[in-house]
Amino acid sequence: MSNGNRKKLFGTDGIRGKAGEFPLDQQTIEMIGWSLTENLSRELGHTPAIVIGRDTRESGTEIQAALTRGARFAGATVASAGVITTPGVAFITRVEAFDAGVVISASHNPFRDNGIKVFSPTGKKLTDEMERRIEEDLCGADYDSHKLQANRQAVEPLYDFGGFADEYLNYLATNIAGDLSLKGMRLAIDCANGAASAFAPELFKILGAEIEVISASPDGRNINEQCGALHMHALQTLVRSGKFAAGIAFDGDADRALFVDETGALVDGDYTLLLLAENLKASGRLTGNVVVSTVMSNIGLEIALRERGIEFVRAQVGDRFVLEEMLKRDANLGGEQSGHIIIKEISLAGDGMITAIELLRAIRNSEQSLAQLTTAMKTYPQVLVNVYVNSKPVLESIPEVKAAMDILEAEMDGRGRLLVRYSGTENLARVMIEGEDQTIIEEQANRLAAAIKKAIG
Repeated sequence: MSNGNRKKLFGTDGIRGKAGEFPLDQQTIEMIGWSLTENLSRELGHTPAIVIGRDTRESGTEIQAALTRGARFAGATVASAGVITTPGVAFITRVEAFDAGVVISASHNPFRDNGIKVFSPTGKKLTDEMERRIEEDLCGADYDSHKLQANRQAVEPLYDFGGFADEYLNYLATNIAGDLSLKGMRLAIDCANGAASAFAPELFKILGAEIEVISASPDGRNINEQCGALHMHALQTLVRSGKFAAGIAFDGDADRALFVDETGALVDGDYTLLLLAENLKASGRLTGNVVVSTVMSNIGLEIALRERGIEFVRAQVGDRFVLEEMLKRDANLGGEQSGHIIIKEISLAGDGMITAIELLRAIRNSEQSLAQLTTAMKTYPQVLVNVYVNSKPVLESIPEVKAAMDILEAEMDGRGRLLVRYSGTENLARVMIEGEDQTIIEEQANRLAAAIKKAIG
């Protein structure tokens, strides 16, 4: 890749794109493996040991092979955990003392997409500085791709080691679930035809639950296809058809989980954070008495936590920003409305199965149903209005817009929420308001949108 063709590789969650196309073409992936190894070697003072895991996409094995060629070319020792969840790779990296863990997954995206994300032994993702160095390496001349291409036939294939998967499953059932018994509890589980397919059914059977499983037959192309955490309708229909205590839906790499109560109603990450916060606080584990989420969490969560004397902090959207804020405040609990939950004392990586275990523990401890527990939070109506703009000055610097925003904040008086931001890709200002009355917040959003349009539309 020449300097003239330089493109940014890393987004907020590693590298992602269409399998077979830049940056997930064979040569670029090899270069990423080489650069990751070179940079880790310089940082560690020795050539690194790397473990790689992947989800169920058909492109995963080829991407793993290319990454392995590049890493081994630079001297790395590479092992494969096979098909395993993203948090499973983070766990194996930590307990088996690998220098880095690599996940090949595009999470909730369709099967044609794939991605690469890297964990350190602590569970943190690559630093911005390391990402920058890898991007710079791929634009430089130090990497001899021709030499590697000539050497490809000599690189032995990487075989999956099933022992890592067994170790991770035992950790969940023994260390995390502990003495939690789900005997007498009937659960519906949607594995998204992804990495959870080989883990979640076995885990909940070990814990004593009676289970019915859907979307656990991956074929390389059906991952996230009308199933899993982004498509909850199949799970909701199943729960409504029988007497289940709850439904659990994972996404493709199982780093997130969403739930369905016994009536078939959706229980998203906001509800999960509240219920886990209450349970952690009751056991003295809610360090800092604070919960971290994002600007997308409903104000109902903020109000419910405030009523329970728990501080609520918002971060930018993205689990890495949630984690940064958690570490800054020594918070034990954080997450996103999407169901990506981090319990810091257990892991710095979100884990859908750990989230499920902890939520089921909260249900058991409360001796209430999930539907009864979710009455603790009222979800407020939300309105989003987009306004075309000719420019993007700081909104608070425009007197008439700032005055309109101040009036709305006063009207809401802590019982509503205003979020105004520009689109990152379009000439749009987005006005989002949450409040108790749909009619009122629609009028408020349109009023502020009109002020923005008049000023810069």
